Amino acid sequence: MTIRLLLADDHPVVRAGLRAVLETEPGMLVVAEAATAEDAVDRAAAGDIDVVLMDLQFGKGMGGAEATARITARPGAPRVLIVTTYDSDADTLPAIEAGATGYLLKDAPPEDLAAAVRTAAAGRTTLAPAVADRLMNRLRTPGTALTRRETEVLTLVADGLSNQAIGHRLHLTEGTVKSHLARIYTKLGVDSRTAAVAAATDLGLIRR
Repeated sequence: MTIRLLLADDHPVVRAGLRAVLETEPGMLVVAEAATAEDAVDRAAAGDIDVVLMDLQFGKGMGGAEATARITARPGAPRVLIVTTYDSDADTLPAIEAGATGYLLKDAPPEDLAAAVRTAAAGRTTLAPAVADRLMNRLRTPGTALTRRETEVLTLVADGLSNQAIGHRLHLTEGTVKSHLARIYTKLGVDSRTAAVAAATDLGLIRR
């Protein structure tokens, strides 16, 4: 049985590399490519795709996590395998919550990529070792785990935004932003925005 693939990445060289690897594998066929997340959502709905290989960052417009959520929300949807360079909680958690079947990093060996595609096609999960380790650590030390909203807030803090600007970006009141920051400080054992960003970066909770 042939596994029909859609390659979704905004870099032509990456798509060409994925195609070159996967089309040498028996039982795999790249039937389409998408340079934007929006195109990936539309193409995945055609009904002739088994697995979507999805990047997370597409520049402007929709991101890979949102595209994954839209694709997997449809009945009979193809599986989505994230293939990206990012492994922070800020990237992995939204993608997994969106319904991704697997999460692989772009530096994975070709044989791991092919195995992950077959695993995804079978409805099972494959996680890059770094991602699996981070998720296990979150389960072992739940007190330091940030919620998705806390991660969003701290990522914007790291970008230099004020509480007011963060509230505007996330449609929150300034008081709610301060409450999120207070909980972040408690979880990370810090007492300042700078220290929170540094600690979260060291723990791999946000991408810098």
